[in-house]
Amino acid sequence: MEHPINNLLRISMENIKDMIDVNTIIGDPVTIDNQLIIPISKLKFGFAAGGTEQRGKDSDKLPFGGGSGGSVSINPIAFLVLKNNSFEVLHLEKDTHLYEKLIDFVPKLVNQFEEMMQKRNSSK
Repeated sequence: MEHPINNLLRISMENIKDMIDVNTIIGDPVTIDNQLIIPISKLKFGFAAGGTEQRGKDSDKLPFGGGSGGSVSINPIAFLVLKNNSFEVLHLEKDTHLYEKLIDFVPKLVNQFEEMMQKRNSSK
């Protein structure tokens, strides 16, 4: 026979799985003024479950008491904006992490490199 705590965990995990999909983090694209705007969110969740069994005074049976709980937080952090064959990440938070700044820098660097190569090829 399955232990009751397994049932608590299974139900909780199934509910979390139903709430989380790729569209939760990367939102549906929206087109405004020939720009494709894709919202990006940060998803955090926590989960806890527990239970106990105690012998009753009048019985050798171990009655079970348990519970589970969870928390989900979804915060928009940026927008990916695509326009004229280039893209830009617009952050909503003031202080972005170093890797986010690198992600912003790479497309600009690639665009500058392409422009430099085009100028070089056209001057030949």
